[in-house]
Amino acid sequence: MLDQLQLHRQILYDLSVHSLESMGGMYERLAYVANLRNPSTGIYFHERLGAVYGEENVSQALADCHEELFERLLESPLALQEEDLLGYLEVLPGGREVHLRECSEKAKAWIPPEAPDYLKKLFCSNLNALCELLQEKQPKARSGT
Repeated sequence: MLDQLQLHRQILYDLSVHSLESMGGMYERLAYVANLRNPSTGIYFHERLGAVYGEENVSQALADCHEELFERLLESPLALQEEDLLGYLEVLPGGREVHLRECSEKAKAWIPPEAPDYLKKLFCSNLNALCELLQEKQPKARSGT
């Protein structure tokens, strides 16, 4: 049991140092870890970590990391979530305007499958509100006068 816990901790440390630390914020980290999950199988896969620690161990550690990132994001104030989401959208190819329109739909994949329903609903509600707020704050196209 202790060996398994230490292995789990080492996988998360390795992921943090080599991948997550260089990312700009919580949404970027959440999207990254969520994208390591195969939606049809539910298995998380990271080629480098799987080769070192074993795919089953990595999948479980990434699932736990996904839930932790999700919950930490929800624990943060909405103003911080707004700032973080804006920062994430701005680093995506094509700029924030392109991704803001489809943000709520894409973000459903960011929800860990094992998260309680009330947290899933809270996340969707927060994200919809933030996307609407960010769309309202976008500069309006000026018509020629």
